[in-house]
Amino acid sequence: MKPQRSPTGVERFFGDDEIIVSKTDARGVITYANRVFLRIAGYEEHEVLGRPHSIIRHPDMPRCVFKLLWDTIQSGEEIFAYVVNLAKNGDHYWVLAHVTPTFDAQGRITGYHSSRRVPRPGVLDKVRPLYANLLATEQRYDNKIEGMQASSKVLMSQLEEAGVSYGEFVFSL
Repeated sequence: MKPQRSPTGVERFFGDDEIIVSKTDARGVITYANRVFLRIAGYEEHEVLGRPHSIIRHPDMPRCVFKLLWDTIQSGEEIFAYVVNLAKNGDHYWVLAHVTPTFDAQGRITGYHSSRRVPRPGVLDKVRPLYANLLATEQRYDNKIEGMQASSKVLMSQLEEAGVSYGEFVFSL
């Protein structure tokens, strides 16, 4: 169960030369977190190992982006995505995440590996309004699944209109 924390509105930063790394099992349960992850998220290692990766989910992060992320990696593909995370004390931090599946010798997915870097300057000026629109769409629905489906349609429509995939969108910023 994810602890209930209220966002503080305070943004945390990490260095351009640092990489936040975590690994999970196939269900998204954390099996490894590097020192940068622990420092920026404000957790001790024993507090995250064995916990769902959603422990750092920020409430302003659109569910439809996580659905796209999970659908992509569960299909065996990698994804790059901009994500806002929630630290233990309620502070937030933005990342450009690269998430890849891990396979066993038979080609079955056994887990996921995520490497996160600092977003390039100016990129979040484009991502924040998009995510705010997606989140507002989701919040118009009492049913979270219906809201996520509606915001997914908005996202896919915008990508289709631009003639790009989500990955191409991320790299165009």
